[in-house]
Amino acid sequence: MAGRALKSNPAAAALWLGRRPPQALALPDAPAYHSAMDARSDPLLDRLAAIVGARNVLTDPAETRPYLVEPRDLFVGVARAVVRPGTTQEVAAIVRLAGETTTPILPQGGNTGLVGGNVPDQSGRMVVVSLQRMNRIRAVDAAGDTMTAEAGVTLAAAQEAAAAADRLFPLSLASEGTCTIGGNLSTNAGGTAVLAYGSARDLALGLEVVLPDGRIWNGLGRLRKDNTGYDLKSLFVGAEGTLGIITAAVLKLFPRPRASETALVGVPSPEAALALFRRARAAAGPALTTIELMPRIGIEFVLRHVPTARDPLATPHRWYVMIELTSPVAVGLDTTLAAILEGAIEAGEAEDATVAASLEQRNAIWLLREAISDMQKPEGGSIKHDISVPVAAVPELIARASAAADRLIPGIRPVPFGHLGDGNIHLNFSQPLGADKASYLARWDELNAVVHAITAELGGSISAEHGIGRLKRDLLPGVKDPVALDLMRTLKAALDPKGLMNPGAVLAE
Repeated sequence: MAGRALKSNPAAAALWLGRRPPQALALPDAPAYHSAMDARSDPLLDRLAAIVGARNVLTDPAETRPYLVEPRDLFVGVARAVVRPGTTQEVAAIVRLAGETTTPILPQGGNTGLVGGNVPDQSGRMVVVSLQRMNRIRAVDAAGDTMTAEAGVTLAAAQEAAAAADRLFPLSLASEGTCTIGGNLSTNAGGTAVLAYGSARDLALGLEVVLPDGRIWNGLGRLRKDNTGYDLKSLFVGAEGTLGIITAAVLKLFPRPRASETALVGVPSPEAALALFRRARAAAGPALTTIELMPRIGIEFVLRHVPTARDPLATPHRWYVMIELTSPVAVGLDTTLAAILEGAIEAGEAEDATVAASLEQRNAIWLLREAISDMQKPEGGSIKHDISVPVAAVPELIARASAAADRLIPGIRPVPFGHLGDGNIHLNFSQPLGADKASYLARWDELNAVVHAITAELGGSISAEHGIGRLKRDLLPGVKDPVALDLMRTLKAALDPKGLMNPGAVLAE
């Protein structure tokens, strides 16, 4: 459904050991950076090679580097080795060996996560278990609207397999060419179509999971109704690999859209954008699949740094809303969208709009939305927040947090954008013009405290779709219900008593 966003090259620029980037830290020397010990002296590697083959146990710095740095350069890890199993049985054997040798392991998909739970820590003890070789589509059941995919299948490949069967797999992320189904489920990925189809949790019917003791749970059920006890799959979706390793999933498919209409609308304010959303939802119902909010400054960043980007409307507007309608019915959608836009303009909710008349124009609109995050990088330091509030509170969140941030750091540039329809706003802040990047980023925790306090007052969450990882782990006790946190620790201790599954992520050790 979405166009492809620009992806940054994950080349490390900083080593972040805590929740905030330090002002200046150099990368370790390459050998230490990539491996914790001389591979020739590590007997564990021979045992791993006996399971997956020597060519799938990586220790060479040039080969392991992509597995050890997260996309925003905020976390750099040190691994004992990177292991690439090809089957669920091999994953189970690795986990049993890890338990026998008390070796911590990190399950990894496409390594596109943004909270540090996708790369190893600095201990040098962890073995990265990459699921990328497990990339088979095991089955597509077009009649039952399901697909069974292994964890290493990329999101784009899953979308393509669904399309080949004249079906839709609606999960859509900017990193869909790289991120994997296992990673999507482990982080409960959201994306641009949550409004219509839900998050990754809502799109999974069943899972296959390797448990921390090496047993394989075959929960690959394709039933829409199965009321036979606890919903076990929900334990592992969103757990970030701390309770087990997802190796395959049964995914929900939907009728493939026969019509699609995309518009970019200039609006005067977030309040007007919210009114436009309500109007569109009432008129289009489930056909409204995407509604995204963008500030003018975000559009300007893209125009400044992406040569192919073009200003979408004749004059600039303070805010923009991207609307996409899709339908399995081939006619009538254009009339619905036209009525929405005409009504919004008459009511003062919209100032101007353009409707894509071709796939090229649609992709140009999507580029403006999906490039915003990456195009903050050339503007200097950026302090980012992935938060959610009740939809009706989005305008208040943006106004209060932007004003509070400016009081804290005069001249700061708020760049709030994201999923208006589900209340998930990426409330990012670029450094003031001319500011020192390191000094600005050193105030990360101060700004976090201000934004998260307002979010809590509005009944929101400090992590809407990116997860907790290591980045927000120490913040969790301050925002999570104590009983809920205790239940999480109880589950972790029951399933992973040795604490070997992605230790240090989500819950403090």
